[in-house]
Amino acid sequence: MITVTEATAPAGALKRLSDEGVSIWLDDLSRGRIASGDLAALVAHRHVVGVTTNPSIFQAAIGSGAGYEEQLTDLAVRGVTVDEAVRMLTTTDVRAAADVLHAAYSASGGRDGRVSIEVDPRLAHDTAATVAEAKQLAWLVDRPNVMIKIPATKAGLPAITEVVGLGISVNVTLIFSLERHREVMDAYLAGLEKARERGLDLSTIHSVASFFVSRVDAEIDKRLTVLGTDEALALRGRAALANARLAHEAYEDVFAGGRWAALSGAGAHKQRPLWASTGVKDPAYKDTLYVDELVAPGTVNTMPEATLNAVADHGEITGDTVTGGYARARADLAAVERLGISYDEVVRQLEDEGVAKFEAAWQDLLNAVTKSLNSKGVDGE
Repeated sequence: MITVTEATAPAGALKRLSDEGVSIWLDDLSRGRIASGDLAALVAHRHVVGVTTNPSIFQAAIGSGAGYEEQLTDLAVRGVTVDEAVRMLTTTDVRAAADVLHAAYSASGGRDGRVSIEVDPRLAHDTAATVAEAKQLAWLVDRPNVMIKIPATKAGLPAITEVVGLGISVNVTLIFSLERHREVMDAYLAGLEKARERGLDLSTIHSVASFFVSRVDAEIDKRLTVLGTDEALALRGRAALANARLAHEAYEDVFAGGRWAALSGAGAHKQRPLWASTGVKDPAYKDTLYVDELVAPGTVNTMPEATLNAVADHGEITGDTVTGGYARARADLAAVERLGISYDEVVRQLEDEGVAKFEAAWQDLLNAVTKSLNSKGVDGE
């Protein structure tokens, strides 16, 4: 976490990024960040207009124990289960962050100022449980600028439709493939149609589709390196950007269609692409690669703190770097396929690994909270 002084330092590249129509969201949250004023400073001086969380972020924050002792003691005295304790701890942080972001929410007409909280990742393959948990989280946070994160698994797709149909704003996470991205957009439109049938105000519903970037390069680059040919090595670092750019092309296609036109006329909002996993995994790449090269109006880029700082310091924002690159993107992915690397296999593997990683982080969080509750003389099970 940076200091408030560092957060208020000039950040021209972040302003340029914002001026290009990219919403800058922070991919991190902790009680210390809120209490210290760090989050408020990032909003005031670093053009941050949203926050995303995930099980790994909460595991790091709550697992450290910093700032959570008083609430943990109260939860222990009440004798709550560990699952309920985690739910209370995480929703408390999200509620407080939503209050910090409320001015940005109001200024943007609800487009930004959003704070995302994810359903228990153990429910990723259970549609009914995901819907029930999403409803519970929205009720617990009780802020208009909360977004409930639902993973883009097969079971997640009908959950997205049902939750949006209830008027709840959704951040769809763990999207790796172009096919799944189209399925997610279709699920969102179906949810809007349900909401309209129920007489809900569509203008209050917002959504983003979190398309993961760096993990695609990490996996495909590994396979290209094993091949080791000049052609293979020349393709490293290109697949993730190509994938994201084609996701943006699909977004433009879906939200220019007749089905969308009917919903737009009823006040609906587009489901914006959100570039997630934007911290580079390979130190050989420029640390602002997945920001500089994914600039397009009407998109969101959620950055871990290190990436946000890097962009502020030396990001190169030169205008739209997405919409003119579709032909090149198709050529890059086709070249990878020609080398025998299956796109479908890679994205399927990444989705499975993504769910598994979040489940593992959630279990680590449960274990840490259980230990803390037990240390206060209460059984957390």
